[in-house]
Amino acid sequence: MLKTLLAKSRAARYLIAATIGVVGVGCFAPFGLFWLAPLVWLGLFVLLREADNPRQGLLTGLAFGMGFFLTGVSWVYVSLSVFGGMPWWMAGPAAFLFCTVMALFPMAAGYVFKRWQPAAFWRQALLFAALIAAVDWLKGWIFTGFPWLTVGYSQAAPSPLAGFAPLVGVHGLSLLVALSGALLARWRVGLPVIAALGLAGFGLQQVAWTTPVGQPISVALVQGNVPQEMKFRPEAFFRTLDLYRELITQNPAQLTVLPETAIPVFLDQIPPDYLDELKALAKRQNGDIIFGTLTGVGDSYFNSAVSIGNSPLQVYSKNHLVPFGEFIPAGFAWFMAYANIPMSAFTRGPEVQTPLAVAGQHVAANICYEDVFGEEIIRTLPQAGILANLSNTAWFGRSLAQPQHLQISQMRAAETGRPMLRATNTGMTAIIDAQGRVSATLPAFTTGVLHGKVQAHEGMTPFAHFGNWLALGLMLALGVAGFAGRRRQAD
Repeated sequence: MLKTLLAKSRAARYLIAATIGVVGVGCFAPFGLFWLAPLVWLGLFVLLREADNPRQGLLTGLAFGMGFFLTGVSWVYVSLSVFGGMPWWMAGPAAFLFCTVMALFPMAAGYVFKRWQPAAFWRQALLFAALIAAVDWLKGWIFTGFPWLTVGYSQAAPSPLAGFAPLVGVHGLSLLVALSGALLARWRVGLPVIAALGLAGFGLQQVAWTTPVGQPISVALVQGNVPQEMKFRPEAFFRTLDLYRELITQNPAQLTVLPETAIPVFLDQIPPDYLDELKALAKRQNGDIIFGTLTGVGDSYFNSAVSIGNSPLQVYSKNHLVPFGEFIPAGFAWFMAYANIPMSAFTRGPEVQTPLAVAGQHVAANICYEDVFGEEIIRTLPQAGILANLSNTAWFGRSLAQPQHLQISQMRAAETGRPMLRATNTGMTAIIDAQGRVSATLPAFTTGVLHGKVQAHEGMTPFAHFGNWLALGLMLALGVAGFAGRRRQAD
């Protein structure tokens, strides 16, 4: 029946592909339908197999990608229009264009698959999985990278496949999901494979890749819930200072973490008596406070995390900047003239920075969406025993971005075998254990402090040792096996 429908109507083919893409977003947070992922990629695999030629494969991949990204990253419009000040008539096309660029990656996979489609079913499955994982990896690298909605993120805990994260990382998980989906086209093969992968993943979750070290420390993660439209207004500055001082005073801990740009001025512009007061509060607990602020050297300024307290003052400066949000790509100054994005010309911090020595621990800070890049997070290992993400997610409003970002942080914790602390302005503030499971979280868009105990971990997972090389090796092996039996058209 499906073959008949697809043969009669090209429009039906592309509408089905786009619908599958929309459904695919349900595999990710906040929906959490991780078990649906193989079925989604089965749908795309079948559509590509039945395509008549490479052009149909290309358009099928494009339609899938448009449905997928227009649904899953629609919050880009919120950032540009609602909080970026860009007129709706410009923000709408800009967001659409961005999603279209993202859709070019599954489009490329669809074209290559159909152009060199092997004759044998199992080779088709191998080639499909390799291509899906490969374009996901490329999406996280080209143009500084935007690895959002990478297939493997759908398998963060509680999925049993999360057990593979310390081995092959998120891109290896993308490969496994796409392969299991393709094999479902022959369900007598696909179902046992999925069952075997699930059991193997559960078994791997029992492996202690890293071990606790030292004593647990008390942590307080502060969620200020400062409205984005008020954050950089001068008249709100002292109210913000009072808010964080009160929350810190009422919620003592050995390690207190505030969000990205919690204090939205340069470090040397913060009243010295205020910093002295925060330092004294931290010393009462024999601990430290990490807060987001701005730092500058000469004509350069940085998006930074600064620690004060019992330990000497330390600074981490963000290395992986957000295009358009934190730096202006060459040739796009005209575009930024229509947006009201403060501090959009940051300088990159050093590529490798020493973890912050705070509260008797070594904490690797990352800011905003830096934790989307797994190979950059492992640069701080094995020295760092705890990861900490400081983020201002108010830019994305009440959209899918916040739970999606929490899921990404879960993957970083699982890959590295380190707990992750998330201090955000509006959500999702959370404590994630070394297995990538969320231990505690605050409701979004509330003012509060999340308390907990966290213990550092030592040791190196295979992913921490090799990064994405294991996943890339698997992609190459499967791709070569698939291409070995290639021909132009499917059976």
